[in-house]
Amino acid sequence: MQQVGSQWKTDWPKLGPSILIATALIVAIRTAKWAAKAACDPQFADVDPEPDREVSFAARISMRVMHELVKRHETMFPGARQPIYDGIHEEDILK
Repeated sequence: MQQVGSQWKTDWPKLGPSILIATALIVAIRTAKWAAKAACDPQFADVDPEPDREVSFAARISMRVMHELVKRHETMFPGARQPIYDGIHEEDILK
């Protein structure tokens, strides 16, 4: 096969920490002014669904931003150039 060019491929596993940090920052900013709540029953203090909704929202927003940035500015993220081949084997041409 003959190389006809190359393309930039983003290394998505390396973007994981960036997405995690972005999500945490969104949650922190959106919940910074929330008043502390005293749990009625200490056994169920973590059952409040409101923080879960905030985390889901923040994850959705950070992934949307990351997808848009990768779509428009792919080379600013970690990745590598990968060769593109024409798919024709030289042996097939010689036959």
